Amino acid sequence: MVDPVNRLNTRAAGADAFGTRIDPTIPSPARIYDYLLGGKDHFAADREAAEHLVRLSPGTREGVRAHRAFLGRAVRHLADDAEMTQFLDIGTGIPTQGNTHEIAQRVNPAARVAYVDNDPIVLAHGRALLASSEEGMTTVIEADLRDPDRILSHPEVTGVIDFTRPVALVLVGVLHFITDEENPYELVERYKAAVPSGSRILLSHITLDFAPQVREKEFTKPYEKGSAPMVPRSHAQVEKFFQGWTMVPPGLVEVVTWRPDMDEYQEPIPGGGHAWAYGGLAVKP
Repeated sequence: MVDPVNRLNTRAAGADAFGTRIDPTIPSPARIYDYLLGGKDHFAADREAAEHLVRLSPGTREGVRAHRAFLGRAVRHLADDAEMTQFLDIGTGIPTQGNTHEIAQRVNPAARVAYVDNDPIVLAHGRALLASSEEGMTTVIEADLRDPDRILSHPEVTGVIDFTRPVALVLVGVLHFITDEENPYELVERYKAAVPSGSRILLSHITLDFAPQVREKEFTKPYEKGSAPMVPRSHAQVEKFFQGWTMVPPGLVEVVTWRPDMDEYQEPIPGGGHAWAYGGLAVKP
């Protein structure tokens, strides 16, 4: 079996090379998110884009934290109640507190997690992601959601994930960066088809359903010159990603109302605002 820890440590040691592929003048979704979460891995262009969102909605930072808390609750449910031991997290973003492997391995130290992101900075932080439990395994690769063949056959992924056994597909906060022209539903179906019965899909997606007063063009403007445009979608459009699988209660709902746990998220969104995101979980029959 591939030793993903040794392999990634070797690649991460050359992290300086990634700097040549990072354009600090182009906003990155991963770095914008990092800034809103209070992280340190962002540039002026990312901060400017994030502050535009804050001006549109003063509750943006709290909404982002609520979105992150949703990930934590859902992964804990998957590792505990659903007894999932394998997680393929695509579009993971820059490492911060409450990563998928930390939550899953807290419940089950033997849990295995493969991270995927197309931002070089994420791979440059690979060593932080690899602070795995002794029993479990964790790896990270640089790849794009739009290339399922590469991801599903990558030796570091297959060295951690056994696709003959149930897998939790984690697509949190990433699909709204796939345009309609890039066939997001077909892409998701490729991943769904690659995993066996009993697998789960955990998904969240930005929406403007809770902000009818905001024009979509105004909301998505910060991402127009970025590395990926943003495409908010309606409840019906997001629900389509789960087609053919059985939704887990409470279904597709705003992330703050998906099995709320006040220990995870206690700050109210200012002005009674919303997280502007749907979240849901489904199981493959």
